[in-house]
Amino acid sequence: MLRMSFQIETIVNAYKTLAKIPAIVGGKLNNNGNRISCKWSVRNLDKGKSTKYLHDYILDTDLNVIAQSDFGVDVSNELLSAVSPKGMYKAVIREEKEGKENKKQYLEVWCRHNLAHCIDLTALDVHGDVYADSEFGSLDWSQDETAIVYVAEKKLKKSEPYIKRKSEDKSKVDGSGESAPKKGEEFLYRQDWGEQLVGKQMSVIVVCRLPAESFTVLEGLPESWCPGQVRFTNDGQSVVGVAWETEPRRLGLIFCTNRPSYIFNLTLDGTMTKISSEGMSVRSPRLSSNGDLLWLQRVADGPHHACHALVAKRKDSNEISSLIDIVQTELKIQNGESFYGIYSQALPSKCFASDNRVVFSTPQRNEIRSYVVNIDNSSIIDISNKSIIGSTTVLDVKSDVILASCSNMTTPGQLYVARLPAKGSEANIKWIQVTKPCEVPTSVANSTVHYMELEQNTQDTIKSFTALYFAPNGEDKKLPLIVWPHGGPHSGFVNAYSLEAALFNMLGFASLQINYRGSVGSGEASVRYLPKRVGDADVKDCKLATDEVLKQHPVDPNKLCLFGGSHGGFLVTHLSGQYPDLYKVVVSRNPVIDVASMFNSTDIADWCAVEAGFTFTEKGPVSEEELVAMRRCSPLVHVHRVKAPTALMLGSGDKRVPYYQGLEYSRRLKANGVPTRVYMYEDNHSLSSLPAEMDNLINSADWFLTHL
Repeated sequence: MLRMSFQIETIVNAYKTLAKIPAIVGGKLNNNGNRISCKWSVRNLDKGKSTKYLHDYILDTDLNVIAQSDFGVDVSNELLSAVSPKGMYKAVIREEKEGKENKKQYLEVWCRHNLAHCIDLTALDVHGDVYADSEFGSLDWSQDETAIVYVAEKKLKKSEPYIKRKSEDKSKVDGSGESAPKKGEEFLYRQDWGEQLVGKQMSVIVVCRLPAESFTVLEGLPESWCPGQVRFTNDGQSVVGVAWETEPRRLGLIFCTNRPSYIFNLTLDGTMTKISSEGMSVRSPRLSSNGDLLWLQRVADGPHHACHALVAKRKDSNEISSLIDIVQTELKIQNGESFYGIYSQALPSKCFASDNRVVFSTPQRNEIRSYVVNIDNSSIIDISNKSIIGSTTVLDVKSDVILASCSNMTTPGQLYVARLPAKGSEANIKWIQVTKPCEVPTSVANSTVHYMELEQNTQDTIKSFTALYFAPNGEDKKLPLIVWPHGGPHSGFVNAYSLEAALFNMLGFASLQINYRGSVGSGEASVRYLPKRVGDADVKDCKLATDEVLKQHPVDPNKLCLFGGSHGGFLVTHLSGQYPDLYKVVVSRNPVIDVASMFNSTDIADWCAVEAGFTFTEKGPVSEEELVAMRRCSPLVHVHRVKAPTALMLGSGDKRVPYYQGLEYSRRLKANGVPTRVYMYEDNHSLSSLPAEMDNLINSADWFLTHL
């Protein structure tokens, strides 16, 4: 018992040490490119949530820091903020809690030395909650600094029962202008956008004209369109944005870049023009100073995430041209380097240089890399920070100064700036460090990071994949290994700082993060390879990666652990069933256990069909062939072979992989005599709320150490 309490204490202390390290969540430059406002986030264990704070840095002409804030400023209750084009004002959407249940949202506009406007949006009652999520959320200024545009929930008409007695006064017409409540629609089912967008049903575009503090909900879009990501055009007479089609149904949107959608232009008086083509999924519209419109697009089908094209519509043309096409395998760019396509969920909010070259970042195999593309000739140049082996993510671009966050598995995120060289000389970019990284424990800082290039011996056209090996140095003995496939399945691991990986490292584990075939960052053909092969090709890749790491690194073959969530949970439960004598202990978070039964209860039914190898449709008769194929590719078919003690971490609010998937699995494991434990969190699919993260990580580490 004493050993157990010491073990828990060791894990808790390691987690508390790492929880104090802040992470960069955003950053903005002023118009001159000589002042940085960086938003950081740090886990606040006593509050049970993260605290977000701003820190400012002033640069000289050589981009060196000459002054900075004395202390951070807490901005945890800011949902959105935007500085006006000339830098004279800052708009903030703020949310404040009133008691346990009630909250209020305010629009604040600050001038340099004062609060110029503060408007209670909740009391105004023109719309529902303002959207601040990554899919719909936006806050943008008109060029003349007199108007602000944002996205909010549409205000529903009031409804009431068919039979309801009213007071004498209420029954009389009061002349208030409010329409009478609709009868019998109180319990009408209204779809929302699923996981992490619960309660978001229909969005509207709202324009606030500041001089009069007047609000207008823009009209003119088709009733079945849900708009988001809006911003003013340069003349301020219209907005551009993305609209998602809601009929015949809404499928989960977050992490899903394959939903049918359109780029549109909507004038403030309600004239709509559809800009993008039919059959596409689009995102991230960006307007250059000369009126060119750029966005990311892919075909609206198949895998939830895949390679995107960067396309443009010139100001005086209706034609859409491709600046960067979808890359099937690889493209050779300047200096003979390989480029594998664009897989980022969004372009930087400000992504244009002064001559309208475009700067962006994207996962590329084992790293996030940053590039500049010349609009005139589509040439692509890698401008990633070469002084740090790891990931470079662009945060902002102003006056040809680029602000980026750089990190790797041994070094937390830090700010760098660089001045973009003239056309043709971009590869000579020089990055200058703005912040020093927070100290990490020595074991993490001195660890080994190895990029593993792996290849299956197969006749398939797609054979190769990668993995990241991360291990503490200086250990004379062989290390226990955590085999760790990512979720998605069409996502990927990169060499960037992660508290989870650092925690296991501190506790003496090596980890193997596997980018099996189907991961993003290695070409569209690799992404499209996996559907119809899930539960087979991805499992074999994880097994090959395990075999190779045992050959190449000091890993104990008798101490192999499995750790993964979502599709990663699907894979670790497959591996423990298909190779019951190889892996010794399992932790699985919100795993997909039975694709067939998940089909009718998830917010992404299309995922089940596509990954099993079929085109998604809900028309016509139910296909027994498809249901059988879904069952056959599921971990459930191997559950009777599992021997490894298994812990399941489940979210009671998970809309993506409903928690009963894990419960069904746990019941069968227990019936077969396998040591099993289930943790249930009041959280969604990601288990990212601080109480859930803390508990599931500490219990995961304890489960591994106890059962090795």
